[in-house]
Amino acid sequence: MTEPKIRWGIIGPGSIAKAFRGGLASSRHGVLAAIATRNPDRPGLAETFPGARIVHGYDALLADKEIDAVYIAVPHPGHAEWAIKAAQAGKHVLVEKPLALSAHEADAVFHAHRKAGTFAGEAFMYRLHPQTARLIELIRSGAIGEIRMIQSSFGFSMGTFQPEHRLFASDLAGGGIMDVGCYPVSMARLLAGAAQDRPFADPVRIAGTAALNAEGTDDWAAAILTFDNGIVAQVSCAVMANLDNVLRIHGSEGRIEVPDFWFAGGDRDQGLGHIDVIRDGRTETISVNATAHLYSFEADAASLAILAGKQEFDVPGMSWDDTLGNLRVLDKWRQDAGIAFSVETPATRTRTLDNRPLGPNSGIIPRRSIPGLDKPASAVALGFEDFKTFPSGAILLDAFWERGGNLFDTAYIYGGGYTETLFGQWQKSRGVREQAVLIGKGAHSPLVYPDVIGKQLAQSLDRLQTDYVDIYFMHRDNPDVPVGEFVDAMDAEVKAGRIRGPFGGSNWTRERMDEAIAYAERTGKTKPQALSNNFALAEMLDPIWDGCVTAATPEFKQWLIDRQITNFSWSSQARGFFTDLAGRDKRDNEELVRCWYNEQNFGRRDRAIELGRQLGHSPIHIALAYVLAQPFPSVPLIGPRRLLELEDSLKAFEISLTPEQVKWLEEG
Repeated sequence: MTEPKIRWGIIGPGSIAKAFRGGLASSRHGVLAAIATRNPDRPGLAETFPGARIVHGYDALLADKEIDAVYIAVPHPGHAEWAIKAAQAGKHVLVEKPLALSAHEADAVFHAHRKAGTFAGEAFMYRLHPQTARLIELIRSGAIGEIRMIQSSFGFSMGTFQPEHRLFASDLAGGGIMDVGCYPVSMARLLAGAAQDRPFADPVRIAGTAALNAEGTDDWAAAILTFDNGIVAQVSCAVMANLDNVLRIHGSEGRIEVPDFWFAGGDRDQGLGHIDVIRDGRTETISVNATAHLYSFEADAASLAILAGKQEFDVPGMSWDDTLGNLRVLDKWRQDAGIAFSVETPATRTRTLDNRPLGPNSGIIPRRSIPGLDKPASAVALGFEDFKTFPSGAILLDAFWERGGNLFDTAYIYGGGYTETLFGQWQKSRGVREQAVLIGKGAHSPLVYPDVIGKQLAQSLDRLQTDYVDIYFMHRDNPDVPVGEFVDAMDAEVKAGRIRGPFGGSNWTRERMDEAIAYAERTGKTKPQALSNNFALAEMLDPIWDGCVTAATPEFKQWLIDRQITNFSWSSQARGFFTDLAGRDKRDNEELVRCWYNEQNFGRRDRAIELGRQLGHSPIHIALAYVLAQPFPSVPLIGPRRLLELEDSLKAFEISLTPEQVKWLEEG
């Protein structure tokens, strides 16, 4: 019988593409069908890739019905773009390392392939070589006792600094960390996991450094990784230094040495596998005698996974979680070294991750009118205080926008001001300020005074790169200050045009809101029209942070109904109470136990689970749908960190709870 074969196409005809071509030629389950290039008249292309059709342009390859899977061998900044485009075209992908420039980018790639049902793998060819499997066996069998330390390097010297070369250029994500440092990191994580009989392990501490060149990329670099089982790994890399390139694994009873582990002691064509086990002054040399082409193991493993309908590699190949963990280490290493690629800056990253203009602001998220606001707002607001870099935050902001979201929750205090800065960069680069509805907040404890409002708002507007916010909240209240002084301060900002919609208090009591409204009506000042208090199906029993106020009590909810005050609900899904993190027998999360655990809330959780089963949804969707279904203007704030979490939250819009269901969820 003829072995089934996956028909591969290659994007990018460089040297690594030639190596993969050799691997396919020696594989049993893959065949090279086509090579895509932007220059089909390039001399020697047909001779370098014999038998492969030459396809003009990468998009044409993705549209080719005779191609099953694509090997992406373009420079680093194009990896995520073409991997996502491949998923959108229904193509499987093997992406040359690193799979993306950051863990956030890789997560977006995997999200695209998760939805498409296609395979996506990171091409660390050494992981599939028999030498790696033999190393894992030696570690797990205790060949050198308990593993204590790992030393691994991958370094070579280019000789002279070449600022436009891909190994140095900042706009090509150059430097040793991304190009070769990823190898020793992935090996260290693999071995630390093998020592615990796990597929891999992620370090609990990372400390990195590097020597930077005029492009701001690293010529040579090193990092220390500390794992929870006590293993310490020293990893190093270079593009301007010839390192010894030996993997050393130190155990309690000996050590293992492996030269050039990524080539199995050989080169791109063949690595037989060479492992030295050193104990009691004696060296045992192990060769796995792998005579096949070095890249054939990777080509076959990917092809077999695709034929089996899998979406990721089996161990010891790089699974999705393994790739994400590896990139998180590289992210921290780069951060410690002070490396930020020019290709990641707001001035350059003006398009979506798959390199297209931002799409229209329409999608599953409906619009609603908010009293006091002169433009429609999405039914949920996005909070994004956890993002530390522009490219990571832009991924989620772009996705939220293209699903119909235009309401954004920022605050003076979030991230020391970085959340505001990030949003300002994003809205400026996308040109969406007038369509966006922007929430600003200021005067957080301990600076809860009227004269702080204008000062902080001025600084916020500078960060946000705009001259107004659409909605404004005082972040906390100070009952020692007469409420009229706060109303006067916010009314002055309304008259100055720096607040153009409703304002009010975040974490204010209904008594103080009543007093503020009465003062405004009595003095002719602008009246507070909005709150931002906690509101969820589970009632907050103890404040999450000092000064927090919940609006989920029966009395507060009735006040909102009577007043028809808009509440922008934070922790609208009770911070994980409606997920598997919570349960009557789960008491390891101090915050969940303290803030949400009582029988009333567990009864509501039980009913959310039951209704979710009836409607084909999870209880977390029911919890968000509950907040959306209130008889007063209710706008939940959501804080997804990943595209998967965003998509999951938006499933709440598939549910329309009746008043009877809302009451049953509350009372049973």
